[in-house]
Amino acid sequence: MMKKLPVSGKPLLVFATLLLLLPACHPDAVAPEPTSHLTASYEREVATKWNDLLLEIERFTPGYLPPVSARSFAYIGLAAYETAVPGMPEYKSLGNYYGLQLPSPKENDEYFYPAALNSAYAAMIIKLYPTAPAAQISKIITLQNYFNDKYEAQTSPEVFENSVNWGRSVAEAIYAWSKTDATGHEGYLRPSDPSYVPPSGSGLWQPTYPNFGKALLPHWGDVRMFAATSDEQCKAPLPYSTAENSEFYVQAKETENKVNLIRQGLNYEDKWIAEFWSDDCAALTFTPAGRWIAIASQALENNSGNLEKAVVVYAKVGMAVCDAGIRAWGEKYRYNVLRPVDYIRNVMGHDTWNSIMCPDGAGQFFTPSFPTYPSGHGTFSGAASEVLTTEFGSSYAMIDKCHENRVEFIGTPRSFHSFYEMAQENAYSRLPIGVHFRMDAEAALDLGYKVGRRVDHLPWK
Repeated sequence: MMKKLPVSGKPLLVFATLLLLLPACHPDAVAPEPTSHLTASYEREVATKWNDLLLEIERFTPGYLPPVSARSFAYIGLAAYETAVPGMPEYKSLGNYYGLQLPSPKENDEYFYPAALNSAYAAMIIKLYPTAPAAQISKIITLQNYFNDKYEAQTSPEVFENSVNWGRSVAEAIYAWSKTDATGHEGYLRPSDPSYVPPSGSGLWQPTYPNFGKALLPHWGDVRMFAATSDEQCKAPLPYSTAENSEFYVQAKETENKVNLIRQGLNYEDKWIAEFWSDDCAALTFTPAGRWIAIASQALENNSGNLEKAVVVYAKVGMAVCDAGIRAWGEKYRYNVLRPVDYIRNVMGHDTWNSIMCPDGAGQFFTPSFPTYPSGHGTFSGAASEVLTTEFGSSYAMIDKCHENRVEFIGTPRSFHSFYEMAQENAYSRLPIGVHFRMDAEAALDLGYKVGRRVDHLPWK
């Protein structure tokens, strides 16, 4: 039985100031019919299909490391939210970010929100993934045309044109704002900094066995955030020690033992957990951040969420994993803790030991090229679980079918009683796969929960 990691509680504070249209003053007057159907009156199909395609695009587009993809999810989610929010009377625009200049909906224009969202999604994804392979670009065009044909038949030419133009104008404004974030914008072009030299010393991270790759995204902690601040931090990691009775050594031994048991075929449960959550093998799956978009889609399907619910959920999850990646990478390079593989090989003397992450088919495995503390998986999970719990409830149960029918690894669906339980298991999964210490997972969850609460506390309503 695996050992559970702690979870955090979740405050329920929301902001509730609304501006409503007033009816005529005469006591017998009837309030006029709205000129546009509300966003909630439509099915979520356009949002779900675009997010499904987005996960395929990020999977196959080079340079989209987990934090980079997470950032794109946030900007795409915000563009969809701002496109749909004029038809969401219980919600309000988040357009008060410094430097963001959003267009205003025209007073007399009517919008068909599915068509507007189709326009916004297509524009944002093309802009944020310009290097996507031709096969994925083709799918973007095909999906956009599918919805255009469908929605043209459901509304008038004037409303359809207004809607397409509205979605495009919002996307253009948010993309222009993305460009003002010099560190984050087009991060896929700068996965490493040739001038960056990691600090040296006992217990500090250096390019790691087996590929000894350059540090990835060493400045990502400077990227602009949507809700979190630099105040969201991890407590200091365990003091580095090579003594066999030290907690640092004990945690390294725990990771080593878990991997060894799997290699010996003695712990199928841990092997299943490790492979089920290993979403960072290039081109094999979506990223660890994308995993939570996929989980959100399943939750929306299970709850028959409408279009309003979908754009809110995707926006929140996108911002949560975006800020989680920024804070996690900021803390990683603040503490610069070495990976278990280096400790186990160099300190414990087991010089043939390796992780079991991302096998290459030739007996070689992999460890990510950045410091270990805190875990990125755990931080993404903590943040996403917070906002999903707000949207679907603390006792939400689901079966995660993200990797159902995969044959390259164990993708058999797993059952969970809450999003927090999913986050705990995701964070824990990095131990039996061999790339993290327990302290990395625990610190990551705590950091992620803080980030998720920040996103929840934005003035959505």
